[in-house]
Amino acid sequence: MKLLLDTCVFLWAVADPDKLSEAARTAFLDASNSRYLSAASAWEIGIKYSRGKLPLPKSPMYYIPRLREESGIEPLPVDEREVLHAAQLIQLHSDPFDRLLISQAILHDMAILSPDETLAQYPVRVIW
Repeated sequence: MKLLLDTCVFLWAVADPDKLSEAARTAFLDASNSRYLSAASAWEIGIKYSRGKLPLPKSPMYYIPRLREESGIEPLPVDEREVLHAAQLIQLHSDPFDRLLISQAILHDMAILSPDETLAQYPVRVIW
């Protein structure tokens, strides 16, 4: 199964795995699953870090790629089709980063690891 990590799930999985639910931890650790971090999540982390809302031990420029690679998580770029698809989603969720993750999960047939229950209102599998 292909897993798309919500931004918070990525941060918890690599730095504080006790915050993951049992189902999320099991899916994340299952070697048969492919794990992905969207460029949208890296962007969100960078924005929050630069505004002082997300403390990290190092700049996201170095911290995110290193932890992603060490954890066996693949990068997922954002493309035009995904952005345009996200703009067409019904307005159940107002967070633009989450809307883009939803779009990517739908278009790439991925499940999302996320504690956000609103995501499950879209036609995407959410594991938490």
